[in-house]
Amino acid sequence: MSVLTRDEAQTRAQILDVERYTIALDLTTGEETFDSITVIRFTARAAGDTFVEVKPATLRSISLDGQPLDPALLDGNRYPLTGLTAGPHELRIDAAMHYSRTGEGMHRFTDPTDGETYLYTQLFMEDVQRVFAAFDQPDLKSVFAIDVTAPEGWTVLGNGVAERTGEGRWTIAPTPLISTYLVAIAAGPWHSITTEHAGLPFGIHCRRSLAPYLDADADEILDITRACYDRYHEKFDEPYPFDSYDQAFVPEFNAGAMENPGLVTFRDEFVYRSAVTDTERQTRAMVIAHEMAHMWFGDLVTLTWWDDIWLNESFAEYMGYQTLTEATRFTDTWVDFGVARKGWGYDADQRPSTHPVAPDPDAVPDTASALLNFDGISYAKGASALRQLVAWLGEKDFLAGINAHFARHKFANATLADFIDNLASATDRDVHAWAEQWLRTTGIDTLTAEIGTPAPTEPAGTPANGNGQSWALTVTRDGSRPHRITVGAYDHALNTQAGPGHLALRDRFETDVPGDGTPVVRPGRRPALVVLNDGDLTYAKIRLDTASWDTVLAGLSGIPDALTRAVLWNTARDMVRDAELPPATYLKAARTHLPYETDLALVQGVLSFAAGQVVDRYTVPEDLPAARATLTDLCRDLIRRTEDGSQPGLRLIAVRHFIDAATQPDTLRSWLDEGTVHGGPELDPELRWRILTRLAVLGATDETAIATELAADPSATGREGAARCRAALPTPEAKAAAWDALFTDDTLSNYLFTATAQGFWQPGQEELTGDYVSRFYPDAIALAARRGPAIAEAAGRYAFPAYAIDAGSLATGTRALEDPELIPALRRKLVDQLDDLRRALAVRTSATG
Repeated sequence: MSVLTRDEAQTRAQILDVERYTIALDLTTGEETFDSITVIRFTARAAGDTFVEVKPATLRSISLDGQPLDPALLDGNRYPLTGLTAGPHELRIDAAMHYSRTGEGMHRFTDPTDGETYLYTQLFMEDVQRVFAAFDQPDLKSVFAIDVTAPEGWTVLGNGVAERTGEGRWTIAPTPLISTYLVAIAAGPWHSITTEHAGLPFGIHCRRSLAPYLDADADEILDITRACYDRYHEKFDEPYPFDSYDQAFVPEFNAGAMENPGLVTFRDEFVYRSAVTDTERQTRAMVIAHEMAHMWFGDLVTLTWWDDIWLNESFAEYMGYQTLTEATRFTDTWVDFGVARKGWGYDADQRPSTHPVAPDPDAVPDTASALLNFDGISYAKGASALRQLVAWLGEKDFLAGINAHFARHKFANATLADFIDNLASATDRDVHAWAEQWLRTTGIDTLTAEIGTPAPTEPAGTPANGNGQSWALTVTRDGSRPHRITVGAYDHALNTQAGPGHLALRDRFETDVPGDGTPVVRPGRRPALVVLNDGDLTYAKIRLDTASWDTVLAGLSGIPDALTRAVLWNTARDMVRDAELPPATYLKAARTHLPYETDLALVQGVLSFAAGQVVDRYTVPEDLPAARATLTDLCRDLIRRTEDGSQPGLRLIAVRHFIDAATQPDTLRSWLDEGTVHGGPELDPELRWRILTRLAVLGATDETAIATELAADPSATGREGAARCRAALPTPEAKAAAWDALFTDDTLSNYLFTATAQGFWQPGQEELTGDYVSRFYPDAIALAARRGPAIAEAAGRYAFPAYAIDAGSLATGTRALEDPELIPALRRKLVDQLDDLRRALAVRTSATG
């Protein structure tokens, strides 16, 4: 298959105007393929040659202006259109298309709970060609009119209002001008809840087996949807540009969600079968807000080429968090962003694969390279940059520039240059210079605080307290970007309810970095703690002065503001990864302060890093027993502190991590047998599978118990849980069976592949899995070549031998990067994983001196 290059897209855009697609899909023709008939009306501006893309199972016929063409001329995914005359044309393509099991194109899923089948499209980047023929590039926008034939009893959803026109026949209202990758269809016996808001039909949909769980949360989901919709209409001058707003929670979805206009698709794990924390509900709400922001930035105004994907994702990421904070009960969303999403950006920006937020167009020469940029840079770093831009410009001017952008480019395409010009039109600030410094560069600046006393030559009038005391702050910058930051100064205060070392805010002030070279002088004695980037408005690593860091280690939980605590936990995280803070010190800080932490996002973020990285990857083997004991003691302490039932979210987090960290099976067995944790919670499916997975790792369960649990929970997530458990069993037979499933069974769905891979590699099972380290690379390279980018991504993320942390494993992986058969998606994941492995080795080496 040929990938589309930027040069080819530019040439085709100069030749063609595409007016309308009329598409007929027949979903009743079997379980392997469906029928797709596409009629494209377009105009050639001049005589010449071009091509149309399609990836059929069978190309039955193709005609141009009523004249048949030879189907055998299809070359991979391209059909050549040669000798076009200037003027209007009509292209008709009739094909049978494959259903997908990997979440690409038209994904087909049969629910094991009730046997019902569901279909949905994911057409991003190049996958529209798996469903219908298209001139597949974002700047050839068109109208799409779609008819669907589906089994009787199914509901069909699309970008516009769908109407039943006969037995099993549906017509979807034609769209406004949109890009090919944004077309969407979902079909099946959906459970639907519909309403109306602002004169438009709104709906939420899921498969029938999840109906009770969607019903339980329907009011919350719809309330958030309405609140965000109304808030965006307060921010944006352009009204919502489509005729309806449906949100479908679909099975085996690869991403978190997709911003198809009028039909947003979400992974259906967001329909909660089991207990979740309020932070997890906040995450779902943020994704709803994020995808709705795309209706304007991405759908109404669309990138011209994929080098500007950050314009879609960074904007939606920033606006999702900000709008959720303003319009819903989730008023602390930036804490979760700081402790969870921002770390994603920091990590990505320190790997060899880093790239500018807005890469040079030459760095994104084709769609395969563009697909690699859906990462922590385009989402988290880009959103952080926009947050800093808003702090620098002011929100009023920022929104004025955004609204100018929408007005000038609605239902069309735009570039970075257009975006910056529109922002610049709303302010006297030099936005073009800001963009060069923030969007065209890579890496993270480091801001370091130096605290002293004012020099004797300070001019008269230097601020001081009544005793003539004052202190001076100098901020040094390792990097090149300008930063507008807030600095917080804290003193010790007595408050025994707030945990160890309670601190009180004395002063908070703004400063520019770099400044004019003069220290900032503030009145009073030297504070116990000086925090740079208090409020987390910029994107930079922070390093405190020695005295302030000592205060943090002793009193972090006593800092009154959760966002400040997030900045400091991120600092500790950075220092561990940079081998500046011993892993044991991080664990000790977590053990000391998390029992007093009130923000669930912080508890979850710190525990996840402590367990998944500090213990499992950064701690040397001889220190592992002590590290695991610390983690287990911390979780046990949190469980004890929540026995009164007043903090169910905190208790749930603690129980989950206690299960994952357990080194002995007795407590877990008793919970599983009794169906509850003493004092709660009751064991729901998620907790039961989590316990059984850990028992499998410990060798304390068997196939009989797994099969019994699956019989009790025969759902899709139950099947995934069973696959994870079976792969985790510490026997040669279990590992061999899991490996064969991963790398030889090409019918394995994307979700079952992921679950099996998650179970296979386990810390502490290195003797069992050691021989598979070298096998991984050739097997994964061959698999990715056969099954494509989605499975390549899953293989690189979940099937990588992440716990084989030694020089030999690093050398084996480095040699594998030279294999010419590596597809770009897998190469990128391996480069990142090997860099993380290299970092883990460095941290371990530093810890042992």
